[in-house]
Amino acid sequence: MHHRFSTHVKDRYSRAGSDHSWPEKGSVEYYALLARHDRRALSDALTFSDGNATFRISSLGFLHYTSVTLGSPGMKFLVALDTGSDIFWVPCRCTKCASIDDSPYTSDFELSIYDPDGSSTSKNVTCNNDLCTHHNSCTGTSSNCPYSVSYISSETSTSGILVEDVLHLRSLDNDLEFIKAYVTFGCGQVQTGSFLDIAAPNGLFGLGFEKISVPSILSREGYISNSFSMCFGHDGIGRISFGDKGSLDQEETPFNTNSYHPTYSVTVTQVRVGTTVLDSEFTALFDSGTSFTYLVDPSYRMLSDSFHAHVRDRRRPPDPRIPFEYCYTMSPGMNTSLVPVMTLTMDGGGQLVVYDPIIVISSLHELVYCLAVVKSLELNIIGQNFMTGYRIVFDREKLVLGWKNFDCYETEDANDDFEPKPANYAANVPPSSSGIYMGYES
Repeated sequence: MHHRFSTHVKDRYSRAGSDHSWPEKGSVEYYALLARHDRRALSDALTFSDGNATFRISSLGFLHYTSVTLGSPGMKFLVALDTGSDIFWVPCRCTKCASIDDSPYTSDFELSIYDPDGSSTSKNVTCNNDLCTHHNSCTGTSSNCPYSVSYISSETSTSGILVEDVLHLRSLDNDLEFIKAYVTFGCGQVQTGSFLDIAAPNGLFGLGFEKISVPSILSREGYISNSFSMCFGHDGIGRISFGDKGSLDQEETPFNTNSYHPTYSVTVTQVRVGTTVLDSEFTALFDSGTSFTYLVDPSYRMLSDSFHAHVRDRRRPPDPRIPFEYCYTMSPGMNTSLVPVMTLTMDGGGQLVVYDPIIVISSLHELVYCLAVVKSLELNIIGQNFMTGYRIVFDREKLVLGWKNFDCYETEDANDDFEPKPANYAANVPPSSSGIYMGYES
């Protein structure tokens, strides 16, 4: 533990290239800065230096992505945002990574590979570090700490070593202060599965509960309150804000905390589809790293059967190219407002109306719409599609999930800029079936 104005902290800021001024101990400025830091730690929100905009990218697995800057000098990475896992990793010293030169998406997005030797503020994390959990793979306490994460996606994983470097952030208040925060992340040398073709080719930003996640590091270091929010707009544009605790009028439900591996799991006590109330209670992981929603039986069967009972269009036979079981040929003049309304009632009584329960697939001859819920054999996941239209607050201090109807262009507390939507970032086309199983760390 080090005091904010200690020699150790001053040295760290100097290595990061910070131009902070250091007050004389006991001076009026000294106490004023301490008080200002107390207020900032409790109230202000931070986001990435390039801004807090996120974008749903259909060609990259229909996940939400944002641009982050790492190292000195800064390098930009287009990373997927994943509340279902903990570690932040980027491709680095690659043995097996997605190609950044000869891939379908490289013409639309600028991708990078992190070079620890090219950053003056980078250093390897050794096996005696508290954040090193793979001690059994270490050759000694001073050797580089390895990491390895497997995801629920079929044969999808990342592995490499842990490194520490500066993550470039900025405040969301009127002062627009730029901050360089040291974070620990994965130098991803070997990627497999979906990381090689359809999702997160330039890195994954784990937002989970564990102490290695960036929200955990930022709150532990006193930069933010122990909370963050994500907004998911109907047009595919969103926001992310670290330290945001939401608003007093938001709905809330408690997390089902697990001391062994805490996650953003909540309890759904009831589901309403159209006029039918389903007496189905289940727990589900709120996972921004999964494109669609997954349910196990009997919840999946009850919801699907009820949805089908309310639909008047002709159901299509199964199509191996489509991962959804309940698909229909859209009648001429059919309006999506005729799709039955779906509402989830959470533990505590709060209700979350699902604004986007279907996906529309177009072809040369017809329009097809599907219930965007997939049958799961393992666990229930509330995916991104059920979060559309809301600002979702992950309050890790109160251990609650909050949500409020939001269009992601509004601003309640911060006078921050919002970047325009770039071309090719969001599109109403379906993903391939191999790209929708992202986001849960096993």
